[in-house]
Amino acid sequence: MQASKQYEFGLIGLGVMGRNFILNVADNGFSALGYDLDPGQVEALKEEGGDLEKVNATGSLEEFVHGLATPRKIMLLVPAGPIVDSVIEDLLPLVSEGDLIIDGGNSFFRDTDRREAYLKEKKIHFFGAGVSGGAEGARKGPSLMPGGDREAYGEVRPIFEAVAAQFEGTPCVAYLGPKSAGNYVKMVHNGIEYGLMQLTAEVYDLLRRAGGLGNAEIREVFARWNQGRLQSFLVEITSEILGKKDDLDSGDLIDKILDQGKQKGTGKWTSQNAMDLGIPVPTIDIAVSMRAISAFKADRLRADGLFDRPAGKAPDRETLVRDCEAALYFGFLLTYAQGLHQLAEASETYGYELELATVARIWRAGCIIRAALLEAISMAYEQEPSLVNLVFSQTFRSPLRETVAPARNVVALGVASGIPLPGLSSALSYFDSYTTGRLPMNLVQAQRDFFGSHTYQRTDREGTFHTDWES
Repeated sequence: MQASKQYEFGLIGLGVMGRNFILNVADNGFSALGYDLDPGQVEALKEEGGDLEKVNATGSLEEFVHGLATPRKIMLLVPAGPIVDSVIEDLLPLVSEGDLIIDGGNSFFRDTDRREAYLKEKKIHFFGAGVSGGAEGARKGPSLMPGGDREAYGEVRPIFEAVAAQFEGTPCVAYLGPKSAGNYVKMVHNGIEYGLMQLTAEVYDLLRRAGGLGNAEIREVFARWNQGRLQSFLVEITSEILGKKDDLDSGDLIDKILDQGKQKGTGKWTSQNAMDLGIPVPTIDIAVSMRAISAFKADRLRADGLFDRPAGKAPDRETLVRDCEAALYFGFLLTYAQGLHQLAEASETYGYELELATVARIWRAGCIIRAALLEAISMAYEQEPSLVNLVFSQTFRSPLRETVAPARNVVALGVASGIPLPGLSSALSYFDSYTTGRLPMNLVQAQRDFFGSHTYQRTDREGTFHTDWES
């Protein structure tokens, strides 16, 4: 590397995501320098980048920091957790006042708040930036969710807007708010992702087991759905997955993949924090739980032989496919509604100042949960900025009314057939609970007062009451 060359952007962590992101930066006219401890990753970037004046790499941290123009803009794409803290400590003796460190990983939002406060004392800017879109998105245009110091974001904004995915000429990136707003939005994004994936898998399973459709037929169904209101990345790739042949054996690859889901924690964080905030996100909750249940493969196989499974009667194919499309739309919409409700409450609680219309806009392209539905969602929040929940939006009243009955049909078929549809069931129960004026919590409150003297309130007068139930 030429000692005199000063690069405009630095990136630490040259794995697949990091290498693709830094090449994206260079392709969009900003010189970039990468750093990695692995010499193989360093050489891979140099070889793929081609022009060392545009993009270069080094295995020396000192050479890396000194090779960046000030104020330095250094992005970390390393695994979340202690590694981020370790890299920050290694950088501190080398960076200067006013430099910017960006965490582009899936860090827990409270860790981001801690790191920002720590670096602020040292006059180093720090913010978290969620990056969604996988390796392909990093290379061709991800959705970026930055949050932190507004002034510091101004330094990197031209680069982020250049590398982000574009939706009708608008970059899918925006400053979201102070502190850990960016990492928090990415966390909830991932929670929504869990929910959408679970819903998609359930519909596939119902079409296969109750409807008797083969992989090729289900592939055609999802491909057709992707041309309509369910147009989305997850529906699109589901169709592609179902058409993939096995390179190692005959048949379809999907039938050879073990049914044990893995997870890295962001869905669990979303669910846990929603409970802390008192916001219901049952479809996200159950999606996390279903990955946990799937891990007990041996137990499931053993139990499968112990109990009979009912044989529900499915409607004709055309009706089943039509109902499943409506049910999946219903479930998708309510999963977004749950996640955005959580974001609204978190914004108030943590002072993020989120604009939900903006959040929905930057998810329209580049990210894993991108979908045609997000255009209507962003417009709904633009028209009603104080919207508490999407179920109140005038935009979605008719679609919800039209799809709730097919959703009931689909859930009923799953129950009658012994086919688990916990995601769709939770979405339907969430809707029914959120839209009813009376829930049986009066009995729960009476029970709590009976055994714990926890008191209750009345419907006919003000005040707090306790009853001696056993007298």
